Amino acid sequence: MRAIVTVIGKDTVGIIANVCSLLAENGVNVLDISQTVLQGYFTMIMMVDVSGSKVDFAELSVKLQERGVQQGLDIRIQREDIFEAMHRI
Repeated sequence: MRAIVTVIGKDTVGIIANVCSLLAENGVNVLDISQTVLQGYFTMIMMVDVSGSKVDFAELSVKLQERGVQQGLDIRIQREDIFEAMHRI
């Protein structure tokens, strides 16, 4: 199953490494990634494959949110089908 991870917050060193490390530790593969910095704010969206995850989706979501709090970021994960339904015009 694929999912979308979004990361938003003040730009600091190591954001991508920190998020990707957490995903790798939990068996989640990054399929695609786009990131940018806008006037000091970091934004990133990632397509990930959670089919090999070592934890269930809810636990992975909590881990990402906790990591975000530690870094002063908003990190969220949504199943791809839900993300697409929410962003359909």
